[in-house]
Amino acid sequence: MRWRLAFFAVAGASLQLALPAVLGAAFDRTLAGDPGLLPVCALLVAAAVACDGLETWAAGATGAMTSARLRERVVRRVLAAGPALLWRFPAGELATRAGLNAEDAGQAPQARIAVLASLVPTAGGLAALVLIDPRLALVLVAALVLIGLVLRAFYRDSGVLAERYQRTQGELASRLIDALAGARTIAAAAAADTETARVLAPLPLLRAHGMRLWRANARAGVQAGLVVPLLEVAVLAAGGLRLAAGELSVGDLYAAVRYAVLGAGLSSALGQIGALARSRAARARIQEVLDQAPPPHGDRELPDGPGALELDGLALPGGALVAVVGRSGSGKSRLAASVAGLAPPAFPVLLDGVPVPDLSRAALRRAVSVAFDRPVLVGATLGEAITLGGPRADPVPAAMAAEADVFLRALPRGYATPPERAPLSGGERQRVGLARALARPCRVLVLDDAASSLDPLTRNRVMAAVAALPATRLVVTHRAATAASADLVLWLEDGRIRGRGAHADLWRDPGYRKVFQ
Repeated sequence: MRWRLAFFAVAGASLQLALPAVLGAAFDRTLAGDPGLLPVCALLVAAAVACDGLETWAAGATGAMTSARLRERVVRRVLAAGPALLWRFPAGELATRAGLNAEDAGQAPQARIAVLASLVPTAGGLAALVLIDPRLALVLVAALVLIGLVLRAFYRDSGVLAERYQRTQGELASRLIDALAGARTIAAAAAADTETARVLAPLPLLRAHGMRLWRANARAGVQAGLVVPLLEVAVLAAGGLRLAAGELSVGDLYAAVRYAVLGAGLSSALGQIGALARSRAARARIQEVLDQAPPPHGDRELPDGPGALELDGLALPGGALVAVVGRSGSGKSRLAASVAGLAPPAFPVLLDGVPVPDLSRAALRRAVSVAFDRPVLVGATLGEAITLGGPRADPVPAAMAAEADVFLRALPRGYATPPERAPLSGGERQRVGLARALARPCRVLVLDDAASSLDPLTRNRVMAAVAALPATRLVVTHRAATAASADLVLWLEDGRIRGRGAHADLWRDPGYRKVFQ
């Protein structure tokens, strides 16, 4: 599509370049009684109009296709990078970069082609004026220098302002998404007015950046626009003197004026220059996301083994129930993500003797199953949400183990209910997420605080089902009872393993006891 756009843009510019010469010749020949060139002029005008329409269509299609490709790349990178990316960019920022910024960045190809196409009449007009009168060409050169300085300053200033505007858009979107996620809390606390003020706080700054961008555009437009009439006056004055001296014909003077205006048409590229500046700023924001490498994966397969883990040189026996405890921010979720291959490990992590980053993605997904504290249910139905990523088996056994079968059957369409149509509580959603993790045969089951919203009775039943599994189970928890029932406890602090042992032994340490207070 870009080649079509370039063809129509260059063809249209070339036709515009040919028109003054043909019209000038037609004018002189018509005055001499020969109107034979008038049909040629009509054909040229019709072809120029057709090229302009086709160029507009190709520009829209090119922008849409480029934006779509950028959105796809951003979404793929976000999903591939996993939680590591969310730790750096808020959800609102990612949504803005995949949406508004991708739209702005997608305008770059058409803007770039339009600017390059505008050089065709500029170069052609300058060459034509050299042939008509070199002194008139010098006038155009002086005008082009002035226009170039204006466009350069505008590109620099608008790029800075566009980056600030887009950054503020991202902040506004992040605040809004945070507020939507906490809508129930806001309503319960009667804090709607306060939260509205917080979400909309960046609006004055957004308006200020927008006004500065508009003023820069208006200022450059006035400066560049003044050059064109001054150029016309100068060419008319100089050409008129040549006409009076009999050195130019009326048709030559008309062509000279038209070529001077065409040559100065570079000033009309102001809008495209602004689009290039905005797309450059947007592309830089998108590139920050694309530069985030997904968790490393190799090509190794796992040997036969019991799912034994080695964390920072500490060996965990296969089939053990291991509780991971620590204060908030101690690195529990990051450790869980490292074992699951969802984040680069902070220290060496081995599964059955193979470093997790060396495993192929397929081998890792077959070996490790994960459940999170706030699961997102993906699939056309709740049944598909449970069997997602694994064999399309019956979801009922896993749902029963996760204590989810009863409420799923009570829904109007049962397991066939779409997730967005199911009024699930936080605990029910967690149980569906647990069922998804339990539905996949694995060597290691990672539960990242995945039972935090369950009532004690339900949690005990679920943990009993987890305890009966033959896999190694790594359970991130804040509950002393869960730690006490584990075979082994890992106590994390500042991202490192501070202690290891049975819960009863670690309980003698006052620092360990504070974890649960």
